[in-house]
Amino acid sequence: MTGHHCNVDSENRPAPGLLEDISPSGACLQMETDVPLEAEIRWASPQQPFAGRVRYCVYREIGYFVGVEFEPESRWSKKTYQPQHLLDLQQLMRRGKRSAHRNRQKTISHR
Repeated sequence: MTGHHCNVDSENRPAPGLLEDISPSGACLQMETDVPLEAEIRWASPQQPFAGRVRYCVYREIGYFVGVEFEPESRWSKKTYQPQHLLDLQQLMRRGKRSAHRNRQKTISHR
């Protein structure tokens, strides 16, 4: 699964990034360079601009993972912007339950 590509502006240093995860209060970006703690960071999706402060930056085998806490005006909502690559676990659970129910019905009808 790949993230949403974004151009991140941190302390006037533009850099490419991948949106790995997002919630109403923050996001995780994968980047090639480290970003200092407390740095202001911003990027824009097709539907909404985001701005926040870096709360963590850790290096993993494939790059830096940067945790951003959103500014109040940048809070994320599924209604405003839903990245295509993110899994909706609630939707996945509903599909699994429907599939299990259908399979049970097929088993009962074949008896």
